Amino acid sequence: MPFTAIPEIGEFGLIDRIASLVASTLPAVPELLTGIGDDCAVFRPSAELLQVSTTDILAEQVHFDLLTTPLQHLGSKAISVNVSDICAMNALPRFALVSIAVPASFPVTMIEELYVGISHAAKEYGLAIAGGDTSSSRSGLVISVTMIGEVSPELITRRSGAQPGDLVCVTGSLGGAAAGLKLLMREKEIMLNHIENNEPYTKSVISDLNEYREAIQQQLLPLARIEIVRLFHAKHIQPSSMIDISDGLSSDLQHLCRHSNTGALIHENHIPIHAGTRRIADELQDDALTWALTGGEDYQLLFTISKERYQAIAENRGISVIGEMTDPESGVHLCDMYGMKIDMESIKGFDHFSS
Repeated sequence: MPFTAIPEIGEFGLIDRIASLVASTLPAVPELLTGIGDDCAVFRPSAELLQVSTTDILAEQVHFDLLTTPLQHLGSKAISVNVSDICAMNALPRFALVSIAVPASFPVTMIEELYVGISHAAKEYGLAIAGGDTSSSRSGLVISVTMIGEVSPELITRRSGAQPGDLVCVTGSLGGAAAGLKLLMREKEIMLNHIENNEPYTKSVISDLNEYREAIQQQLLPLARIEIVRLFHAKHIQPSSMIDISDGLSSDLQHLCRHSNTGALIHENHIPIHAGTRRIADELQDDALTWALTGGEDYQLLFTISKERYQAIAENRGISVIGEMTDPESGVHLCDMYGMKIDMESIKGFDHFSS
């Protein structure tokens, strides 16, 4: 068998390989309605209720850097990113299991700080921390969260229900998390240069980070859009498809199109990017649109909905219509400000194993 390195097939190619290997186990549990391939697995415990479950790993030096991430913030983020997956199914979270692998050199106070953040976020989202596991680690801190949510069968939303003509919508603004990460990386570099040159690190730009507070908060303390799901439930709305934006708008829109067998056309001038994010991009000589399309970690909801159903939420200023689903033969395109169509296959979002 020829040797294939993981970067050759990428993160999503690897997931497809794993899904094919475990597919034979699915018939053993007929109550399992959705397995690998969506934001959550879907299980039917009764005719009146569906349970959705998700799991995420946060690994030191992959997802976070303890030099730039306060532990309380990290604990809160570990819960929020899982709640975001639950929300992407139009469901609400109920409880979570939190497992950690910790270097033995860590003081107990650091773990206590982490769990202060975990507990605070759990209370804010109305869910319980029901258990977990602990282990030692020789390669930094690792946090794994498994979360269970609930939704009625008539409201469950997957990635696979979009139709040509449906509106493409997004909550909040995009690119802010990437802007915050860029700022934190810049600050880390300045700090390490001070240390390397035996210079005191007291002023630097750290004293000026208040003006970047919103972007840094979007990176360190993202908030799952649970209030949007509650709005959908209150109005009894089931979007035709939905996903949370963790890998960037480009990749996650392509996921929706692939699972729904559609194309899409979105418009650059309709993508919500905060003015502060644009200012940071100008300062760092970078591009805010690229951050929105490929930066990831915004944890906003990207969903599709029929034009008729959209009227029930049209007044919500936290939701932007950015385009429309099209026939699959049309492909997935971005219409830029000059009216040129750009194939979004060429715009790659985050991939853990990208070469």
